[in-house]
Amino acid sequence: MKKVRICGVPEHFNLPWHFAIEEGAFEERGIELQWTDVPEGTGKMANMLNNHDIDMAVILTEGIIKSISQGNPSSIVQTFIDSPLLWGIHVDTHSDFKEIADLKEKKAAISRYGSGSHLMAIVHAQINGWDTEKLGFEQIHTLEGAITALRDGEADYFMWERFTTKPLVDNGTFRHLGNCPTPWPCFVIAANNEFLQSNQQVLRHILEIINIYTVEFKKIPSIDRTLAIRYDQQLVDIKEWLSITEWSQRQLSNKVVETVIDHLESLGLLEEVEMVRSSIWKG
Repeated sequence: MKKVRICGVPEHFNLPWHFAIEEGAFEERGIELQWTDVPEGTGKMANMLNNHDIDMAVILTEGIIKSISQGNPSSIVQTFIDSPLLWGIHVDTHSDFKEIADLKEKKAAISRYGSGSHLMAIVHAQINGWDTEKLGFEQIHTLEGAITALRDGEADYFMWERFTTKPLVDNGTFRHLGNCPTPWPCFVIAANNEFLQSNQQVLRHILEIINIYTVEFKKIPSIDRTLAIRYDQQLVDIKEWLSITEWSQRQLSNKVVETVIDHLESLGLLEEVEMVRSSIWKG
């Protein structure tokens, strides 16, 4: 049995992986796929890939591209979610912030530097015409850390996946001011190059299995109810999320890669661009 270590965020996007593991689909191919939830998000997962703590990750596109440009010895092996991520923009429910414009030059809570919450706060500022040099950041690691930081005034706002944070809006912890969708497919599957070079056939089996699960995922009877129960979400929110979410079974296109590069490079967030272009696995 070949052991493969993979990680991802503990969110509804990744339920197909858990279904495949629970049903023994990988074991049938001689693969022991060990899943690790990483609530801290993309910044930590990129570090885990870089440090060889894991072999693969389901990770935000912009985060892994930035990390690869900084020398992370990893490759993008496939797009996982083809639709944009809907980043919700949140403030503490008792704060004085009433609209997006109030957040100009305020401090954003981020899970860690290089994370999606960090990069998208900069992208969001650029979209709004703000001076990105005047942004402030407070590193909070997890969603629980964001709750504390906004409540105690250590940060002013927090950007996180809209539907994951929706229960905190519903219960009055956060107030939702708006959304900021990514201008690209949001999640990719990445692999550490050392693992990739010696396990290409294993990787092909893993991708084949997960693609079987994702292509049929939205057609599973009562999948909306299953997701709502498993992730403690309102059924109406899950139905909306499913309607705007598309899984992919293909590699990230060169056009999308260049779009991400252009955005991040314009913000001064990339270092070695050619490392990114050469990191797209050809299979």
